[in-house]
Amino acid sequence: MKKLLFIVATSALLTLPKTTFGQTINLGTASNFVLFSSNGAVSNMGISQITGNVGTNNGSSTAFGNVNGGMHDMDATSALCSTDLLIAYNQLNAVVPTFFPAPLLGNGQILNAGTYSISSAATLNLDLTLNAQGNANAVFIFQINGSLSTNASAKIKLINGAKACNVFWKVEGLISCASGSTLRGNFIANNAAINLNTGDTLEGRAFSISGAVTVDGVFAYTPIGCGSPVLNGPTAPVLGTAACYALFSTNGAVTNSGITTVTGDIGSNSASTTGFNPLLVTGTIHAIPDPSTAQCATDLLFAYNYLNTLSHDIELLYPVQFGNNLVLTPHTYLLNAATVFTDSLYLNGLGNANAVFVIKINGALTTSTYAKVKLINGTQAKNVYWKIEGAVSINNYSVFKGTIICNNGAVGAINTGVVLDGRALTTNGALTTTAMTVTIPSACAGPTGVGELNNSNSNKAISIYPNPFTSSITIDLTGSLTDNKAEVMIYNILGELVISTTINKQITSIATNDLVSGIYFYKIIENGKSIQSGRLISQQ
Repeated sequence: MKKLLFIVATSALLTLPKTTFGQTINLGTASNFVLFSSNGAVSNMGISQITGNVGTNNGSSTAFGNVNGGMHDMDATSALCSTDLLIAYNQLNAVVPTFFPAPLLGNGQILNAGTYSISSAATLNLDLTLNAQGNANAVFIFQINGSLSTNASAKIKLINGAKACNVFWKVEGLISCASGSTLRGNFIANNAAINLNTGDTLEGRAFSISGAVTVDGVFAYTPIGCGSPVLNGPTAPVLGTAACYALFSTNGAVTNSGITTVTGDIGSNSASTTGFNPLLVTGTIHAIPDPSTAQCATDLLFAYNYLNTLSHDIELLYPVQFGNNLVLTPHTYLLNAATVFTDSLYLNGLGNANAVFVIKINGALTTSTYAKVKLINGTQAKNVYWKIEGAVSINNYSVFKGTIICNNGAVGAINTGVVLDGRALTTNGALTTTAMTVTIPSACAGPTGVGELNNSNSNKAISIYPNPFTSSITIDLTGSLTDNKAEVMIYNILGELVISTTINKQITSIATNDLVSGIYFYKIIENGKSIQSGRLISQQ
């Protein structure tokens, strides 16, 4: 009886599809690319939304708009990608297959992890579901000894923990996808072309060993997971008191017409602030320059200098085509000319609520009517920053997200019906609003002067003296912290960290001999939270 049960159990196990653990394929540097050919042109038609590098090691990439990644044609990066792609192809070619399905895939078919071999050309119709059965490391490999085509609106679906990064398609021939197909996985065509058509979606990568890669109005993006880095974006600038201002100009009048609603302070450090109805402003209207606007001007310059020196990760090559449903991920972006923003821009936090986006525009910014910045997958407006070298004009009924820091340009028109979830700040230029709504994207946490707290509990104020200082400063924590321990960080006007130290005594002296004359900014952190910040002046 025991022998019979053993035979039955063994037979049942052998008939179940195997969940694969150890067949991970290493793409190397190719994992950074979404579209690539080792030997062939890579081209686009229509408006495609691409996240990931694009390139070829022998040919050219043509007709792409703004790509959320780097363009690499016949350079060191493409050469390394070509080498790594060939290694991955050879690995896939060497895997011993486990299952041998019919050449017609889909039609509601559900497959578990394993290696599938088809000895001829294959076609995907309707839905193909890949089931990881709760195993996050489940690997699916398809070896197709012929071409692969999809019928219109065919879809690859992933369930129970399956990841597109763990799905591999090795195709010995043309890969051709009809309109509206949804593809998931890493597709490698050997000695043949790849064609993706209008409305196709690719969560994965499309590689050709030798052949052209052509896309037409597609949405293609590299998958997350499988060791891909978590994108946090750059470190956010320190706004200081500027965080409390919804509308501000260091050198220019701030004026309004129409019914404008504001949450946050409004002011100018050089001229009058007029036209705002106090009943519609939740905050302070600084009608004329005062100590608060002076501090804001200093803090705004500090934030601008930091953003101006921040290196970009990705250059968007077509500033006049900005928007148009472009999807961006947490990075520092550069548009190196005047920029025209049309339709929608999506900022994808990839599930990271702390992800930071910085968009640097070396020129003026104008938007179409009804332009929209849309935040998806955890992105928060408080973590979005726009540094603009020139005038800003946000057209009627647009929805804008993030803090705008304009340098030497007027915020000439934030027009009727505009909703700004953020701030509009300029270092030099007039600021004009017309019947719009603006709300600072987080509770005001900026200090109102040197040595003052970010919160309203003045009984916990930390003393820092002397200020101005010469050779040292003293920090008095008496009665201010729960455990008399804090981290002190001091930055120069460019936002560079010049002093960082942990203090655990009530009174601590810090040598400042190495700090040249000028303005500095400090933050005091307790238990990972900034509890106080302000300005220091060195007089060496």
